Amino acid sequence: MSEPSAKYLLQRLNNLALVRFLLFVASGWAFVKVLAYFETVIVIFTFAAIVAFLLSYPVRSLTRFVPHGVAVTVVFILGMIVIASLTVTVGLTVVSQGQQLISSLTTFLNSLIPLAYQIEKFLLRFNVQVNLSIIQEQFQNQIVSSLGLGIGYSLTTIQVFFANFLNLILISVISFFMLLDGEKLWKLILRLVPAHLQNRFTIVIQRKFLGFFRGQMVLCLFLTTTTFLVFLILNVPFPLLLAIIAGLFDLIPGIGATLGVGIVFLILLSQSVWLAVQVVVVCIIIQQVQDNFITPRIMQNSLNINPVVVFFALLVGARVAGLLGIFIAIPITGVIVSLFEIDEMKAES
Repeated sequence: MSEPSAKYLLQRLNNLALVRFLLFVASGWAFVKVLAYFETVIVIFTFAAIVAFLLSYPVRSLTRFVPHGVAVTVVFILGMIVIASLTVTVGLTVVSQGQQLISSLTTFLNSLIPLAYQIEKFLLRFNVQVNLSIIQEQFQNQIVSSLGLGIGYSLTTIQVFFANFLNLILISVISFFMLLDGEKLWKLILRLVPAHLQNRFTIVIQRKFLGFFRGQMVLCLFLTTTTFLVFLILNVPFPLLLAIIAGLFDLIPGIGATLGVGIVFLILLSQSVWLAVQVVVVCIIIQQVQDNFITPRIMQNSLNINPVVVFFALLVGARVAGLLGIFIAIPITGVIVSLFEIDEMKAES
């Protein structure tokens, strides 16, 4: 490096620039800590907002015939009945299939013990002493724990639904008042936004944030339903549980679909190799149909973010709010990128 270039670099790295950088890092760290401290509040209000958003569509349709308050009350009661019914019926089925799956995998892993013993005897002939029983035991524990992470979110969600009954009541009450006074609340939020950005902020929220959630939920429902029907046709064991795993992971942009199919494939390997291959092929075909024909019509370019930024947002979201942070990190990032027109963070068209 030439001497003038080095001087220029040193001039740029002055104390003021370093102080600004350190203040930026400290502000980001403090902001993450504050979000983590209020994680429970954020989770409750986020779930309430999602429920209110889903119920807002039938409320708008019913408002044409009855007053707004009556429409909100009727839709809310019917919605809670439907959600409670699905939670009990589908939840109990998923829990039952999950227990059967864990038992099946444990049996499969125990059946590998004689094979490990035979490999140990074979290696001893070459004076190679390896204790595969310990490795097999650790591998078994890792598989079971990984399975818990893979299907545990659905099982844990059901358990949380019954254990945290107070949180469910809070979510229901908050979502009801969000439906009832949604316009007033939105006007209150807009007061925090500069006047010249209010119209753009409203459009960006509708297209990027709400549009993303609407599209992802439709795609999740499509993938879960189609894979469940295909699993029934192929006589796949635990069809509802595996279909829900594939559908939930599909909510994660970028890598979700691959992770879902990979987990289903690994689970089915313990049942039948040929069946696992069939399921992977069918899932790939369904995802190709979804990505090429359904996603472009539903999402309508609501997500236009550079893949590197997507992965960064997923990691930050997971660090701040866990599983919920993974799901909401991408739409929040899309809002920021579109609102401030950060072209460098957009994907190439």
